[in-house]
Order: sequence, then structure tokens, then C-alpha cells
Amino acid sequence: MNNIKISTAQFENKSGDKKYNLSVIEKLSQQASKEGSNVIAFHECAVTGYTFARHLSKQQMLDVAELIPDGESILKLTEIAKNNNIVILAGLFEKDEQDNLFKAYVCVDKNGLVAKFRKLHPFINPYLTPGDSYCIFKIDGWKCGILICYDNNIIENVRATTLLGAQIIFMPHVTMCTPSTRPGAGFVDPVLWQNREADPTSLRLEFDGMKGRGWLMKWLPARAYDNGVYVIFSNPIGMDADQLKNGCSMIIDPFGDIIAECRSFEDSFVTATLTPEKFIDAGGNRYIKARRPALYRDILGQQHQPEQKVVWLNDAKK
Repeated sequence: MNNIKISTAQFENKSGDKKYNLSVIEKLSQQASKEGSNVIAFHECAVTGYTFARHLSKQQMLDVAELIPDGESILKLTEIAKNNNIVILAGLFEKDEQDNLFKAYVCVDKNGLVAKFRKLHPFINPYLTPGDSYCIFKIDGWKCGILICYDNNIIENVRATTLLGAQIIFMPHVTMCTPSTRPGAGFVDPVLWQNREADPTSLRLEFDGMKGRGWLMKWLPARAYDNGVYVIFSNPIGMDADQLKNGCSMIIDPFGDIIAECRSFEDSFVTATLTPEKFIDAGGNRYIKARRPALYRDILGQQHQPEQKVVWLNDAKK
């Protein structure tokens, strides 16, 4: 298995404006390819926009969602991948022939759709149907998985994806800078974003504090470290509908170390070279081999009623 160069991107998407969002995806994919990247990953619902969907009716959701793989956006992503010889991962709302709705994330190369994953724990819109399976696929010989945003907060999902063989887990998000029960959480004032050129320091302090990156650092590196995998985290920068997002798209290695991170307020990406040698010495590789499933198989598998509370969906405070 050879080294692979992967980029993770961030940009300010426009709600429901697929043409615009795809144009940014095309621009950044072209730049990443010119710099030698084999793969570029974008955030959750990068094609469609995300937060605006909390106000949409089912018919409005169906209007913005697409069939996969025959929808126009998948065809456009394939065209971009082919023209730039790069693998692209991006998210969008999906519908099927029975008008079921899903939060999807796809991997596309020059030949078309490589993989599709449906979010296991969707919540932005009541008409979304949860996915019911994990996703493992290959990019240049590397085994990859996908988990979208909230899916990664349920640690069993990350371990299950790893046990299915994933060496790289793509973790697209639209997260941070929202209210929560955790100390220090909350919205970041959009005025700071509007004033980012004149006063970048105040915005960066909010983005990097407990409303943003400080919270992410409590758990995201642990997902990579505990499982001995590479994590590709992608997140938008700027306004997503009426909510401000702080980007910090990053790549984390199997030791839990950040090896590349976007620190710009602009549409941008960073790239890292992933090497298979790190899997050998990573602690997660040893921990997985040391597992004793007989001790906790019945505990982890016991029946319960899933509960998912998302504070900011009902919080009018801005």
C-alpha cells in the first residue's frame, strides 16, 4: 500500500444554491489536484447547504434532494473528478424512488460513484430517514469509511467502522458554535464574521475557544488515537444559513496528532501525506488486538430506546 495525499477543505456554502457550491468544489478540487493531492473531502451537505433545511417541508426537501447516482450533482462531481484526476467526497440531501429522504455523503472518482453513506443519526429535518449500515470502500488500496457529524459522537460507530477494516475515516461535519449543555458552548455573533478583516483577533478567539475548536479537541483526536486510524475532518467556514461556523478542517493521524489544519477565514484546503507505517506503532492497533468481546458483547448489544437531543434546534438565541 503506497502513501496517499489527501486534502480536507472548508468553504462558505450558500443555502440551496447547488450551482454555486459545486463551483467552489470545482475550484478547490482543481487547486488540490495541481498541488498533487489524490483526494479532497468537503463538509456535510457541502453541495446543498445544511442548516436552512430545518425550516423545510417535505416537498421542499424533495425539491432540493437528488437521486444517487443519477442526480445532476453526482454527474457534476464525476465530471470535476475526471477533469482534475482527483477523488472527491462531498455531502448532499438524497431522495429515493419512494420519496424517502436521507442525509448522504458520497465518494466519486473519474468513473462515477465509488461509495455512498447515509447518516445514521440525522436530525436537521424531521423528514429525514436514518441510514441503516456502515460503509467501507477503497481508494488507491486504502480501506476507507464514512461517518457524518453526530454519528461520530456515538463512539461505537467509529469502532465498528474500524473493525470493518477502515484505515481512513472521513468525518464530514457542520458543527461547533451552537448552544449545548456543555460549559462554554453557544452561538458566535455573525457581526464578528462581518468584521473579520478589521478585527480578526476577536473572531479567532471565539472560533478557537470552547464554542468551537476547544470543544472539538476534547474528543476528535481520541477517535483517531483509540482506533489507530486516520481521521479526515471537514467543516464549513462562515455563515451556514443564520449560523456561523468556524471551519478548522483537519487531518489527524493514528497517534491522535493533527498533521494538517485549515486556519484561514477564506475558502481553502490543507493536504497531508498519509503513510501506512503509522498503523504499526499506533496504540489503537494494540488496543483493538487486546479486546475481549466476550466481556461486553451482551452489554453493548442490550436493547435500549435511542434518545437524541439537539439543543440548538429549538434555541432561538443568536
